[in-house]
Amino acid sequence: MKLEQIYTGCLAQGAYYIESDGEAAVIDPLRETQPYLDRAAKGNAKIKYVFETHFHADFVSGHVDLAKESGADIVFGPNASPDFNAVIAKDEQEFKVGKLTIRVLHTPGHTMESSCFLLMDESGNKKAIFTGDTLFIGDVGRPDLAQKSDITMEDLAGFLYNSLRTKIMTLPDDLTVYPAHGAGSACGKNMSKETYDTLGHQKEVNYALRANMSKEEFVKEVTDGLLPPPAYFPLNVMMNKKGYDSITEVIKRGTQSLSPEAFEAAANETGALILDTRAPQTFAEGFVPNSINIGIDGGFAPWVGALIPDIKQQLLIVAEEGREEEVVTRLARVGYDHAIGFLAGGYKAWQSSGKETDSIKSISADELAAAMKNDSSALVIDVRKPGEYSAEHIADVDNLPLDFINDNMASVPKDRPVYVHCAGGYRSMIYSSILKARGYDNLIDVKGGYKTIKDSGKFELTDFVCSSKK
Repeated sequence: MKLEQIYTGCLAQGAYYIESDGEAAVIDPLRETQPYLDRAAKGNAKIKYVFETHFHADFVSGHVDLAKESGADIVFGPNASPDFNAVIAKDEQEFKVGKLTIRVLHTPGHTMESSCFLLMDESGNKKAIFTGDTLFIGDVGRPDLAQKSDITMEDLAGFLYNSLRTKIMTLPDDLTVYPAHGAGSACGKNMSKETYDTLGHQKEVNYALRANMSKEEFVKEVTDGLLPPPAYFPLNVMMNKKGYDSITEVIKRGTQSLSPEAFEAAANETGALILDTRAPQTFAEGFVPNSINIGIDGGFAPWVGALIPDIKQQLLIVAEEGREEEVVTRLARVGYDHAIGFLAGGYKAWQSSGKETDSIKSISADELAAAMKNDSSALVIDVRKPGEYSAEHIADVDNLPLDFINDNMASVPKDRPVYVHCAGGYRSMIYSSILKARGYDNLIDVKGGYKTIKDSGKFELTDFVCSSKK
């Protein structure tokens, strides 16, 4: 038996490849299919099944393309109703992969079709369970994404309570739990950085699996403190349910090389958003006017999804040379299939063409301390998440989270310097670039973010509050 977790840090997502005796199965694959096809070819195996734990909200799965390219059957659990051919399994139905058996366990709660897949060896021993968004390491799936007029968040949480206790917690303690996500995903609120664990250990440490927990306590704790889901979540669900353009076509369309002149013309004619994916400080030094910076070397895809509300928005890409296809691929992972080309030669080509450029001032923490001391009108804003801010922040500084930039933008004045910081400098540049494109010329980025602010020892900070005590 071969079992491989294929973990993608940018999305905090785990896909799985299982192989036995010349047959293979893939669980919750990413959009690009070649890595799975390559694994099967290396093992001289045929991909027989593509198992989907549910209709994912935070990424577009590769199930449709992978099934077409491999001849595999797509398998969903009960209640699923995709617009393409798939096996809708019954609860407890079993599928053979070589000498292995995979049993479907219907576990509604995160969504109504959510299912887990129990892996058994050739002797029938239970070895692992792939829990999708039903059970994470340290947490469980949020129950607010599949609400309908007749099903509330509390109803879903109640279903999830029953699913965990009747379908999962009754399984052997030595079973390995493989979830679909880890820390950093918006599909839960308290996920561990670990990407797998034993079920027995999770029963000991996961708050949602306490043996003496009532359903009422579970519903209250699981629903408490949930932030609104990103706007792109329901759009990704629909793509996963209805199907999508081939990833090959998406990449071909998005990797058209455009000269500075053609790039400028495309921006003017189509209204495409210019997305600059270079590093924050590189972007700050110079960029195409009205560009938005979301660096490829960070939480790229989730921030694109959180901040660009329309997945059909046309995009023009500025990237480091040689990384254009990577950018288009990672956009497609979250359903942004409408990149229409990239700037050939990157920003240097634009600069060399003599066209207009823009920049954002960026200063050190020491310079920020001096500015706050010398200018009483200076305003500092902290764009980290509320939990980060409440744990510790500069005294008397407001929290305007990047996640809610459209709601808090009106609180940012245009008539005085505004210093923007996050934790390390990634999100503050995103925030500054968005406001810059909307006419704010008074923004100053703090490079290195809160880490350098704290390390400088030059600021009055609030007392640290551990997240477990908040």
